[in-house]
Amino acid sequence: MPLSTLIHRSTQPCPDVSEQQALLLLQEHYGLGGTLQSLGSQQDLNFRVDSAQGRHVLKICHGDYAVAELEAQHAALSYLRERGLPVPAVVAASSGAQLLALELQGQLLRVRLLEYIEGQSLTRLKYMPPSLIAELGRLCARIDQALADFSHPGLERTLQWDPRHAAALISHLLPVLGDGPRKAQLLDATEKAEQRLRPLVEHLPMQAVHLDITDDNAVWQRDEQRQWQLQGVIDFGDLLHTWRIADLSVTCAALLHHAEGDPLRILPAVEAYHALNPLTEAELKALWPMIVARAAVLVLSSEQQLSVDPGNAYIRDNLSHEWEIFDVATSVPFELMEAAILQAAGFSVPEVALQEGVLLPGLQGSAVTPVDLGVLSDHCQAGNWEQPGFDQQLLREQAAAQGAACSLYGQYRLSQTHIDNPQEPRTFALHVEVQAPAGSELQAPWAGVWLQTAAGQGCLKGELCSLWLRGLVDAPESGAQLSQGQRLGQTDGVLSVQLCRVADLCPPAFVVPSRATAWAALCPSPQAVLGFACDAEPLIDAQQLLARRDASFARSQKHYYEQPPHIERGWRNYLIDMQGRSYLDMLNNVAVLGHGHPRMASEAARQWSLVNTNSRFHYAAIAEFSERILELAPDSMDRVFLVNSGTEANDLAIRLAWAYSGGRDMLSVLEAYHGWSVATDAISTSIADNPQALSTRPEWVHPVIAPNTYRGAYRGDDSTADYLRDVDAKLEAVAAKQRQLAGFICEPVYGNAGGISLPPGYLQQAYAKVRAAGGVCIADEVQVGYGRLGEYFWGFEQQGVVPDIITMAKGMGNGQPLGVVITRREIAEALEAEGYFFSSAGGSPVSCRIGIAVLDVMKEEGLWENARDVGRYFKARLQQLVDKHPLAGAVHGSGFYLGLELVRDRSTLEPASEETTTLCNRLRDLGIFMQPTGDYLNILKIKPPMCTTRASVDFFVDSIDKVLNEAL
Repeated sequence: MPLSTLIHRSTQPCPDVSEQQALLLLQEHYGLGGTLQSLGSQQDLNFRVDSAQGRHVLKICHGDYAVAELEAQHAALSYLRERGLPVPAVVAASSGAQLLALELQGQLLRVRLLEYIEGQSLTRLKYMPPSLIAELGRLCARIDQALADFSHPGLERTLQWDPRHAAALISHLLPVLGDGPRKAQLLDATEKAEQRLRPLVEHLPMQAVHLDITDDNAVWQRDEQRQWQLQGVIDFGDLLHTWRIADLSVTCAALLHHAEGDPLRILPAVEAYHALNPLTEAELKALWPMIVARAAVLVLSSEQQLSVDPGNAYIRDNLSHEWEIFDVATSVPFELMEAAILQAAGFSVPEVALQEGVLLPGLQGSAVTPVDLGVLSDHCQAGNWEQPGFDQQLLREQAAAQGAACSLYGQYRLSQTHIDNPQEPRTFALHVEVQAPAGSELQAPWAGVWLQTAAGQGCLKGELCSLWLRGLVDAPESGAQLSQGQRLGQTDGVLSVQLCRVADLCPPAFVVPSRATAWAALCPSPQAVLGFACDAEPLIDAQQLLARRDASFARSQKHYYEQPPHIERGWRNYLIDMQGRSYLDMLNNVAVLGHGHPRMASEAARQWSLVNTNSRFHYAAIAEFSERILELAPDSMDRVFLVNSGTEANDLAIRLAWAYSGGRDMLSVLEAYHGWSVATDAISTSIADNPQALSTRPEWVHPVIAPNTYRGAYRGDDSTADYLRDVDAKLEAVAAKQRQLAGFICEPVYGNAGGISLPPGYLQQAYAKVRAAGGVCIADEVQVGYGRLGEYFWGFEQQGVVPDIITMAKGMGNGQPLGVVITRREIAEALEAEGYFFSSAGGSPVSCRIGIAVLDVMKEEGLWENARDVGRYFKARLQQLVDKHPLAGAVHGSGFYLGLELVRDRSTLEPASEETTTLCNRLRDLGIFMQPTGDYLNILKIKPPMCTTRASVDFFVDSIDKVLNEAL
């Protein structure tokens, strides 16, 4: 088909057929009635047919479409169905024909009917996870594998979407844009794409391809776990015989609409395709130029079609995201994407052998001290890396002491991190900074042209590589031709040195970690040019480290996330991975003061330098800390036990209840967690922590109905009496067996359920009933106490009660193993009848000094007040999510112990468990650590360090809003 015919075919309006006319065609030729719904198309008419015989798709196109082309589509559908691919079948007309040639009001039409595949496309999915991107790549590979041996005369045709004709089509359609920056940008990009593609075409394998496996034409449904499952592939209108790699280029171009501006998001599709249907090196190199050309054809075709069919809403709706595809495709150099694609497929990018030559001859043979500016650098302390110019100041200091100093190429710089930001920080250094004595001479390491780009910086453009310098003085005139060894200027401060293999590209000094490997292939280390060591040691592979953990660390000790970031540093309410990304920590109630607090480091170091021993020795810290704790407790309490954890504290509390009461039977609360020891596991009934919790309770444990006022057996603030009836029933059961009740343990605020307040007066009456039966009342404050609630220091204060025993741990040591049991003298001394108690490390000098320091810092930095004030703001912002998003069911808790409960239906309260998991994983992508809680794992357990700011709250809530808007 000549180009003129191709252009005509690419600019035709849709056939003019009304729904009523289409219904008459259906009735006459297929014997079907029912209703129609337009499905939209660029040049054809597609209707969904709902009839008593089921759903179908009625397809109507212009009569000048070659019969062979449409028959090729039908043959391909049959061919793929025979090979187990999920594609629709063709439905024959009453006459037995699969393809009808009709005339309607002077229009020649071709009509056919196909099965309808139930499901939805991914076109409007705002965020597409890497796993789904990979599935599209894998689907494309499966179709191509199946079509590899398929042939049909109708495949040999000229089609506007065939990348072999992209240059001609673009040239013809370009005037539709008119003169302006858009036209210039498109012309420049497509000319570069054509230049890169031209030498590859004769090496590209050819076969039959679908050429439209996109987010539009793959049909999916979510399963019960909310995972996308493929239902089928539709729209074989672009089927033809062309380059095999063209199919993947179309898929990847469509994926750029879901890339959030990052073209490297397509790499999982490339990797998945190549793993199933291996590509040649030439195909991989051709892929990105084809994607750019495809993006240009998309926008030009739609602009042209809209000019002849301005009422076509389908085209108008698609045009904006086609321009988005083009913008993303042209946002990075061709060379970067080629390197990234080759690497994703396991191909290496050839290294450039640089000509011999030294940039700084005066530093050869002298000591140049490499300065560690990475995440674990000893130079980085107490957030000093946040100071402007930190790296350069450190280089100056080291050079002053050592003579010369340099940063490290390929190091992830801590100073480049950022906080409360969903984007990856640009932390990977593609350059080296050298602090040399003032006046140090520079010389050209190779022959080239010096091009000054700004004051004090420029580029020596050589035959194989460019050398970019920043921070030099007395440089040659711009445009000067230099020979190897010729003077290039001198340095008078920090000199930045960077290589780049791509001509006319000014490379960035830092790049994001996800692009580091590809950029490193374009900007290799300048170590050979500098002549001294300046390369950073590679990071430990996070996956290999995880495998080592799994091989030696008992697997029942779970970690967050399937692919967890490698975390080795923290600061305030952030955790920082080894690539320098700072994650907002919204779940760490252990680090109450925040991470990396300098007071904790100094207290621990000083006490360790003196002595750290077990608590049976006599030292001042244990008395001082015990006194400080009792100052915080109710007046009736005058004794403490120091232990190492919340589990130990609760376990000891049970022993105290046994010893004091003379009984063994305990009341606990369903859906609660109290620890992992034999006794605390026995009273814990959270099936999220132990799936067999409800079926493995020993006979001495009597769980009462969870007083959950949101989704419990009884709801609302007036449910107190209903829940207390179950307490009465359990007490009567214990008495009926003539057993002595030991006590009742309960979190004063329902922690595992996300911080739900107990019904008003619940503990007052429950405590009275338990005490009347001779038991003691234990308040498990391990998660909710110590000021975390903001409005109260202890959770039991909210209920207006005083327990007999208080247990606390977690935040009281800011990460140091430290727990406490607080009680009255008579209860404490009852344990002596069973023998004395001690904890070797509980209450050690180091733990006590840290415990005291935590209390001091909480007071000095106003953290309890911060939990109250910021916590109120926090809850109000979360409530806005409930008001906006149906999936957000309710907000629980107060201060910095909050819960956002996700439900699919606010009437039935069906838990949105899978959506909650998806939300948490997506938040991690955005730079936030969050995990689900509750028996249904449908509640965000929000318990950040108590130094959390309003800015962090806004980032967190805005991120949840973003994810909920992405249509979980």
